[in-house]
Amino acid sequence: MAEGIARALGHDAASAGTHPASEVSKNALKVLESKGISTHGMYPKLVDDIDWRSYDMVISMGCGVSCPAIRIDQDWELEDPVGQSLSVFKACADIIEENIKRLEAI
Repeated sequence: MAEGIARALGHDAASAGTHPASEVSKNALKVLESKGISTHGMYPKLVDDIDWRSYDMVISMGCGVSCPAIRIDQDWELEDPVGQSLSVFKACADIIEENIKRLEAI
């Protein structure tokens, strides 16, 4: 969701994880689409496949299982909503959006 929200707000962004699923969560797609955000071409990515050095900032949503050995500028310490209700996904997306907007104000 973070990648889609950040891109919708005009940022170059990529999301990746240490243990990506085989497909994007259906609830994540529903939340993004409800916000008018295109989900076309979204797929889970492994953090090792992202050139994180090319980004101004690297933000972790939360290092629950294992943190990769990369520069992490901020850890937002969000709980992974996977497997939870649509309302939990919506709440998580709202926090992500608020945090990105807060970064824009800096």
